[in-house]
Amino acid sequence: MQIKPGLQNNVAEPKINLVGLTRSELEKVLVDAGLAKFRAKQVWHWVYHKGTTDFSEMTTLSIPIREELSQAYVLSRPGISQEQRSVDGTVKWLLKFLDGTEAETVFIPEKDRGTLCISSQIGCTLTCSFCHTGTQRLVRNLEPSEIVGQVLTAMDSLEAWPSAQPGRPITNIVLMGMGEPLYNLDNVIKSLQIIMDNEGISISKRRITLSTSGVVPEIHKCGIETDVNLAISLHAVTDPVRDVLVPINKKYPIKELLKACRSYPGVNNARRITFEYVMLKGINDSLGDAKELVKLMEGIPAKINLIPFNPWPGSPYECSDSKQIQEFSKIIMDAGYPSPVRAPRGSDILAACGQLKSESLRLKKRDRVPDFIGSA
Repeated sequence: MQIKPGLQNNVAEPKINLVGLTRSELEKVLVDAGLAKFRAKQVWHWVYHKGTTDFSEMTTLSIPIREELSQAYVLSRPGISQEQRSVDGTVKWLLKFLDGTEAETVFIPEKDRGTLCISSQIGCTLTCSFCHTGTQRLVRNLEPSEIVGQVLTAMDSLEAWPSAQPGRPITNIVLMGMGEPLYNLDNVIKSLQIIMDNEGISISKRRITLSTSGVVPEIHKCGIETDVNLAISLHAVTDPVRDVLVPINKKYPIKELLKACRSYPGVNNARRITFEYVMLKGINDSLGDAKELVKLMEGIPAKINLIPFNPWPGSPYECSDSKQIQEFSKIIMDAGYPSPVRAPRGSDILAACGQLKSESLRLKKRDRVPDFIGSA
């Protein structure tokens, strides 16, 4: 048996990138190429448990099979255009994809965990007025190979292989980077299936949180297909204010959004929905806003994450005063809802919440690289 790249007009087709294929897709590709079904499990283990990028290192496969795989396929992940390290230990990577576009990924180390914040799009369609990413128009959706690739590249940099080891650096993943995950849901679902697989990267669904600005029609599907934790970028208690801060509210107002939250699959008192609320001075931080927020939460197992606004170049807002944030938080906690104030992390390298952005511009169609194509 010999695996061969396809030929078109006597020109070899680019090699197929196996990163980003689900387990069943990987199995089909290798079986169609003439390999036994169990070889897919072996390759999966090397890629997602060992972190291998070179077929020659896959010593459970025979040398001829390794050589043939290397002729037809690649194990490609994003390159690092820039790495920045904050004084607080936060790491931000600007990652470059095969078509030259870039997105940002952030690692936040803490005492008992390490959280990786990944992106689902390059740019964003939502233009939230307090968010730096919102000033960059949408370039494109990220493919599963690029979403999963962020995790692999971070694990390379953090020397986190093999995966699932005791004391692993990355214990949690949040989809709170660039883009709106529910506008790229199919690719996000595939990526999470790979990330959660217990024979690979093995991050539990209980340790993954997807944040959305409120794409109401996709919220239920997200819960059914992924069963990960849900976070809602709320940021206001009235539609007129939220229309400005989170413009998608004009399409899916607060009432519709909260209705979808109440029916989110798997939500209960032990597994609450997180509501993210950025604290903007004089905009959404009055004690009256806090009381209204409590009313909105009725019937929803909820946690309110208060986020001091992280300024970015040209931002039009100021952060609420510390005293105001504490009084706001007290009202919510007295009503029985956890209301932690998130400590800004990585703000000195523009890695904090709402600060991510890249300089990528939309490519012309002729300049794009086909999906799943790796470098030779």
